[in-house]
Amino acid sequence: MSSPSLLPLSRFLSFDRESWAALRKTTPLTLSESDLDQLRGVNEALSLDEVVQVYLPLSRLLNLHVGAVQALHQASQTFLGQTGGQVPFIIGLAGSVAVGKSTTARVLQALLSRWPNHPSVALVTTDGFLLPNDVLRERNLMQRKGFPESYDRGALVRFLAEVKAGAPEVHAPVYSHPLYDIVPGATQTVRQPDVVIVEGLNVLQAPPSVRGDDQLFASDFFDYSIYVDADERDIRAWYIERFLQLRATVFQEPGSYFNRYVSLGDAEARATAEDIWQRINGVNLRENILPTRMRAHLILHKSTDHRVERVLWRRI
Repeated sequence: MSSPSLLPLSRFLSFDRESWAALRKTTPLTLSESDLDQLRGVNEALSLDEVVQVYLPLSRLLNLHVGAVQALHQASQTFLGQTGGQVPFIIGLAGSVAVGKSTTARVLQALLSRWPNHPSVALVTTDGFLLPNDVLRERNLMQRKGFPESYDRGALVRFLAEVKAGAPEVHAPVYSHPLYDIVPGATQTVRQPDVVIVEGLNVLQAPPSVRGDDQLFASDFFDYSIYVDADERDIRAWYIERFLQLRATVFQEPGSYFNRYVSLGDAEARATAEDIWQRINGVNLRENILPTRMRAHLILHKSTDHRVERVLWRRI
């Protein structure tokens, strides 16, 4: 087993898969193969070995951080002479379209909910904070959906502020991928969970170089942050493959926004997916998402086969 190495001119320690897996220690495997069937994303071959070698060590690390923050909160309450519930521990999870961050979020939610000191784990995606399609059309932003300006960032910050303040109930909008739009009137209710995972493309977006004291960003509320990484060539290939698979499944639904692509032949569908990647998703990755990578506390770097091959951990 190789030892972790400190990257040149970096605060990150680099772990190969073997050295990272050893940090699992005695953390038990609490997921079964049938559990994984419910957690896998489209076009992802997530295995129990991946859970054992990558996600169990990560859940152990996060559990230690949650315990430390809970103890700090209790100390603050003692100092102030107050009593009250726990302040939720918020994890930000970022990465490109098709990189597998949604699967990572679901696996972490399942594992973290099995630790005794934080059984309540909520998962919120920032898709719900996208502006409705009517607004995007009005602002000529439909071709920039997923870019920072396509979100109601004020609503996301208010949501996180209320969650972090321990509000009894906080509501988030709901997004439908088949409809490709916000679901009118639908909400996800978050009720003082122990842990909240916030998953989205731009959740680690860096603030502008000049910011006022009253400006807040989603990342200001995160206790820990994770970036799911891969070479752009691999992500692009995964996106195209996922597009082809969705064409044969979700796109078939009559109400699906993407039903228009069902009649395309394989070559046409592949060319369409390539075009969408080149015009939208690839640009967003390079201009907005990738620049946030080094702001994360931890980076999971995937190889061509979707397996995490290296973990970069930012030293405190």
